[in-house]
Amino acid sequence: MTPLSELRDFLRAALVTPVPGPRRDPVQAPRRRTVSAATLIVGAPVLWWTLQLRPGDPLFYAGTAALAATWLLGALLAGPLHLGHAHTRTGTAYSRPVVQSLALSALLLGIFLAGALLVARMPSLRGPVDDLLDHAQHGSLLLVLVLTAVTGVAEELFFRGALYAAVPERWAVAVTTVAYTLTTVVTGIPLLILAAACLGLVCGLQRRVTGGILGPAITHVTWSVGMLLLLPPLLNVLR
Repeated sequence: MTPLSELRDFLRAALVTPVPGPRRDPVQAPRRRTVSAATLIVGAPVLWWTLQLRPGDPLFYAGTAALAATWLLGALLAGPLHLGHAHTRTGTAYSRPVVQSLALSALLLGIFLAGALLVARMPSLRGPVDDLLDHAQHGSLLLVLVLTAVTGVAEELFFRGALYAAVPERWAVAVTTVAYTLTTVVTGIPLLILAAACLGLVCGLQRRVTGGILGPAITHVTWSVGMLLLLPPLLNVLR
């Protein structure tokens, strides 16, 4: 088997072919829709306010924590969440989507870091990215890492957990991707909006395949932490 066919089979198993699982509970749908709408109304302004703060401002940590709490509370109030399962390499059994999600996030991370080659040479794109990354450079990197991981999990619990289950199955990937992307539009950072669209689509497809939030959460956190640690030094090298 060639590397290209291996990659094709992996992507099909991770993002295309759903794992058999229980159907969603229609009784929970009205509650999920109400809670999800209220959470989005609160979460988007909190994100905008947090990213308007100057790098090094202690309020940035409070804002990020408040944002994570908003997504987490919305997810928990909306109804039950499921971890989900993934295809094994043999295709004859199912397991928790841990290794598959790590591999998927590594592939996604590699694509975005390659894109940094273009960003580094375009001041109009690089400036807003530098401003965003300055929060880690001028503050506590450890604290930013922890908050990044916690927020990533909270976002997946809400967007690929509560919100995904609140809309009809055939529209769930599109709706959650668009909603997740729109929450970042208020930041006015083009590359953050693009990243949200790409990450939201991948995590949405992964949610559809696995039937739960574990896979998307692992993918999201690994990608976010990887970008936070690897993108600044890469941009500095390419400066």
